[in-house]
Amino acid sequence: MNEALRRALLQAHLTDRQLAERCGVDIKTVGRWITETGRVPHARHRWAVCEALGEDEAVLWPTAARKAIKVGPDREVVSVYPYRSGCPASLWRSLITKAERELTFAGYTNYFLWLEQARFGTALQRKATHGCRVRFLLGSPDSDLTRSRERDEDVALTLSTRIRVTLAELEKIRRQPGIDARFSDGHAHLSVFRFDDDMIVTPLLTHSVGHDAPTLHLRRHQDDGMFDRFASHVEELWGRANPVWESSGNG
Repeated sequence: MNEALRRALLQAHLTDRQLAERCGVDIKTVGRWITETGRVPHARHRWAVCEALGEDEAVLWPTAARKAIKVGPDREVVSVYPYRSGCPASLWRSLITKAERELTFAGYTNYFLWLEQARFGTALQRKATHGCRVRFLLGSPDSDLTRSRERDEDVALTLSTRIRVTLAELEKIRRQPGIDARFSDGHAHLSVFRFDDDMIVTPLLTHSVGHDAPTLHLRRHQDDGMFDRFASHVEELWGRANPVWESSGNG
């Protein structure tokens, strides 16, 4: 019995049939993946399952993952997506759900999170209640840099509008201890989202919006590796940033 796969299905609230449909296989095949110890699907099916469940291959099929294990500096790179929009919403939800110590959202607007994650504010409050530090690093809606980037993007839903949506949502939960927000312009072309020892990084390309940015899923495995470099970048920006709420008292 593949207990890890069975638990992941339950946590994702998917049935065997629903997973089979998403992977393009027969329901009996999914049944064999679960019940037959040591049975490992083809790589394309493993990847489809991981995307559907928001879980890592190393958790569901550790033997297969070990065969392809990375040993160099790139071992911190879990997945690569040509576009942020190609990174499954279920992965974001899984990373948010599993985080216990830190959630840092250093995107210039963070607008998409409120659209793609159901009851996102409630989830953040729950995390903060249990001692998880929750931080948002935002661009200022009224800055010259924001106006300059709006001209570059040239889209109807402007950067300043997207930032103000996030600010309005954060206003609803700002009284919860452990939730803080600051303004910075140092991450205008690089978004970093941290979930304990996991991280999603999106470097913005010229004249592109966030969902078109190439995206990396990183996991910390070493000192001064890629994860730590991006984490240090965010910490430096946070230390120089201006509070969104002058009398916040959080953070």
